[in-house]
Amino acid sequence: MLHEILLSLSGHPSPLLRSASSSSDDYAGLISPPERALLASLAHLSDLHVKLISFSAQMAASHPSVSCRAVATAIDSIHLAAFQRKVLEVEDSILRKDAGLVGAYNIVPLTAVVTEFDGWTRRMEWLWELVQFMLKVERTKDGEKSCTGARVMDWLRRELQTGYMDVEDTARVLVRVAEVAWLKQVSAWILYGKLPSFGAGDFFVRKSEDAEEEYTCVPSLLPSFVTPSTGASMLFIGRSLNQIHAKSAGDSRSLRGTDHLSTQLTQLSRLNHPLDSATFARTITDIKNFLSRTILQHILPLSKVLEALQLLRDFFLLRRGDFAMALTQQADEKIRSRWRRAENLAYEKREGLNTVVVKEGEVAAVLVRTWAAMGSMQGEHAEEDEGVELARDLVRLTLAARSYNAPKTASLEGIASIAPTPFRNLLFSVPVVLTLQIPSPLDLFLSQSDLHTYTAINSYLLSLRRAHLRLTDLWKITSLRRHHPAPPGPPYGSSRNGREKVHLLRQRYTARSRILRSAWATASATIFFLCETEGYLQTEVVAGLSDGFHQWLETGEDDQHHDEHNKVTTKVPPVQHEQDGEGEGDDDIWLAATTGTPPASTDDPNETEHHHHPRDPQTLATAHRVYLRTLVRRLLLSQQSFTDPLYELLVHIDHLVALIRRLHGVWSAADLEADVGVVDAFVDLEREERDVQTEIRAVERKVKRGIEGLIAELRRLEAAGPGGVGFQLGTGEEDVDGGDHGSRGEDGGGEGGQPEEGEEFAMREMGEYVPRRVGGVDRLLMKLDFGSWFGEHESTSVAGEEEEEL
Repeated sequence: MLHEILLSLSGHPSPLLRSASSSSDDYAGLISPPERALLASLAHLSDLHVKLISFSAQMAASHPSVSCRAVATAIDSIHLAAFQRKVLEVEDSILRKDAGLVGAYNIVPLTAVVTEFDGWTRRMEWLWELVQFMLKVERTKDGEKSCTGARVMDWLRRELQTGYMDVEDTARVLVRVAEVAWLKQVSAWILYGKLPSFGAGDFFVRKSEDAEEEYTCVPSLLPSFVTPSTGASMLFIGRSLNQIHAKSAGDSRSLRGTDHLSTQLTQLSRLNHPLDSATFARTITDIKNFLSRTILQHILPLSKVLEALQLLRDFFLLRRGDFAMALTQQADEKIRSRWRRAENLAYEKREGLNTVVVKEGEVAAVLVRTWAAMGSMQGEHAEEDEGVELARDLVRLTLAARSYNAPKTASLEGIASIAPTPFRNLLFSVPVVLTLQIPSPLDLFLSQSDLHTYTAINSYLLSLRRAHLRLTDLWKITSLRRHHPAPPGPPYGSSRNGREKVHLLRQRYTARSRILRSAWATASATIFFLCETEGYLQTEVVAGLSDGFHQWLETGEDDQHHDEHNKVTTKVPPVQHEQDGEGEGDDDIWLAATTGTPPASTDDPNETEHHHHPRDPQTLATAHRVYLRTLVRRLLLSQQSFTDPLYELLVHIDHLVALIRRLHGVWSAADLEADVGVVDAFVDLEREERDVQTEIRAVERKVKRGIEGLIAELRRLEAAGPGGVGFQLGTGEEDVDGGDHGSRGEDGGGEGGQPEEGEEFAMREMGEYVPRRVGGVDRLLMKLDFGSWFGEHESTSVAGEEEEEL
């Protein structure tokens, strides 16, 4: 029996021991109940040992996770091997007749044998629980998913706090094994830019499906001790090295700095296990800074970043008004030419209306003509514009159905949610977006999500500018706003027939001006609304945030914050020094320190260099995302309750402009019929004129209600304040998404998207980017005062109906 017990504990299943431990009739008279209880504990331990040997070997050979394989191998080679040695030690003690186990007459008590293995029961049960956890397979919509290395590491780190010393020591050993296996994969990525050849499905970096050279991070595959900012840093380091190796393979100078990254491996090898979150983040930051100092600052200097931001500011944020004007005019001309062609073909082919659909090549041709139109606006002797030449090479106008696809995998530092209002449908009546081909060095700074944000902002701002231009173009139709052509002059105008002709023309123009009076009033009010809204969005929001971000990039700080602080704290004007008789060069540094006024600047260049610290591309990219997030929010582009009615208003404006132009065509045809005798037998001009006038009145009411609704929504957002569903811009506490954006690495502040005053000062002292507090819905609402125009709906409609009857 003793020999059978030791063989069973060594991993050889023993039916005899299991039967003896059970309440079977075969051993009812041979084994007493106390002995059966002791044999049951040994049988349980033997069964755990057998299952651990079997399943740990299976996982070590076939599990998709490298960390899980390492843990399974450690269970077998460390803990189960230690149990085997314990069995051999007990057997050796029995053979040597050790007094601790062997009693008188060479009797070995069963209680002594059980006591030798008493401390292993809890440890083996815990190991079996761990093996079951790693063997668990979850069924999801995408299929079956095995246990990941991140989950195993998190589970083991939690088990360090169970309170049992033996379990804690076992878990500590396995944590070290799992983290070392994971660090080997991380080292290959952050030191050489290579994804692991084995176990890539368990690694947190994945190749994106949208582009072959794009990599994304899967947060669920990161252990709990890795913060989102640290994960973003690791993704950036590996992606940068991968691009350097792929695109600079023939340039030995570009690859020279990567050879020294192997020295950073010693920093990873010196880490203590279990890994500490702060220590690991500091190590990754050191590696990132080393990479930036040696390679990235030469590949992507700050001048290239500023040049790219200048391009985006000019053409995507519409600082260059000539680009928006030329693009709108060329797009409208293309649409009108397509409709004219369709009308000509409709008489010959019934399918001629299909030619109205805009194709990809035609959209690209519109952008080419836009560049030509911008060149003609500058004149013959204009200097060559480097910004336009760069935009010719990089900027593209494409159909959104094929190119504008949101990234499928969310990044660690996402941009604020943008309202799904289809502003990109307004330019060509089909989804068309302005995109940018990101060149090789700039893809370290700009991502596809950033480009999608710029595209959405461009469609939003361009739709407002387009509606403004289309309305103002109505005043260019001379025959609608004045008597054109002029009445005949003498001598024919002085004759009887001439006077009758003059009288007829004056009656005609007076009647038409009365018909269009309310339409002109609506168009003027709409232009005022669009002008003030555009002015607020462009001059206060876009210009303020862009200038602050560029100032931070060039100097490392935003002077506006210091200017605002000085305005509040300064009590003594600078002229007082001269009045007191002091020299211009004698600045009181103690007075400057108490009042907040900085002392006179010196010519020491080291003083300016002290405030301007070189930044790596990832820091610039993170600050750029904070800038974009703030820009989206303060442009009201994340408020669907504002963007949806604005889109409807822009559609009604297009309808109003189209109807007025159609009415002008009807009147022109009526003038030809009355004055020249040109008659179109297929058109009833009087009936069409009445129908168009009725539609104009209906669209006018829709435009008025649209403007009134938008102003009411702005007032609601202002009244809601920081704690409501809306926000009040300029307070620095807005939360437009309704979600939790409290990540310091993403947004630079608390849940409201803007740090509080004390936190903002601390961030600015550390050199982090803090967006300017610009804009304010109240500033826009003060300008949008229409008086009693909104209360004249009924009177205007009644007057319009009376004019129609006349």
